[in-house]
Amino acid sequence: MSRHTYGFCLLVLTLAGLGGCSSEPSAKQAAVAPDKIQGKALVVFNESIASETALNAGGPSVYLVEGLSRYRLFFNKAFEVQPEQEYVAEGIYAQKAIDAMGDPDQGKNGYPLESSSSRVVKMAWPGLPFDVTDSYSNSLRAKVKRYPARPVFLVTSIQPATSAADSGKQKKSTGEKEAPNVSVPADKQRALLVEGPTVLPAPLWDPAGGTARCKVVIDEEGKIAELASGAQLCETVPWPQFRYQPTVKSGHPVKVNTEVEVRFDPRK
Repeated sequence: MSRHTYGFCLLVLTLAGLGGCSSEPSAKQAAVAPDKIQGKALVVFNESIASETALNAGGPSVYLVEGLSRYRLFFNKAFEVQPEQEYVAEGIYAQKAIDAMGDPDQGKNGYPLESSSSRVVKMAWPGLPFDVTDSYSNSLRAKVKRYPARPVFLVTSIQPATSAADSGKQKKSTGEKEAPNVSVPADKQRALLVEGPTVLPAPLWDPAGGTARCKVVIDEEGKIAELASGAQLCETVPWPQFRYQPTVKSGHPVKVNTEVEVRFDPRK
């Protein structure tokens, strides 16, 4: 073999090796990273609507309550959940995935699109028979269409949060007194707002937007602790981003019952 021929072969082998190394990260990037949620289980036995059957995988309706969010769990396989037990679940947050896909008609043809619901099911559980995928997709679309702001989570794995590292929450001592509640008018409470998005773009499922008056409870630290309104627009507000100056009564911080006004600008 001549020197030139040997050099050419070496160059080809080197480029082939580099190509093999560079292709591996791109394959990993193509995989969809699962969402992860953690919360206390809420089990509801009296939800027997036909469209809910596939969501339950033969069991009762299950939710995970995480802060101000209540995730409806969508099971592919039956899993026994103990009420009040804290769980860690991985899977696909349906509305988040649907919104990331986008909608060329900006929600004008209904939300969610049938194709989006099908893609979400396939993302969570690839390889299902066509008829099973269609059944799950129809159930998912019916649920999201009825309550678009209430998160649906397609579970791929779930387990109890047994360790202190999983829970990450310190229980209050039994001797600690509960702070009293006071009612504050919306306009007066607005003056105490430190940060929080009071103007948001309208969601895909309500492109016209509008103004929502949301009943909330603000804790002693000035954070939104509870959403008391059932309005769908109120449920889509990112409440953890809100912070108020704490309200003090008789020298002590108190909880506040009030209303927060949020404007949703229409989609163009």
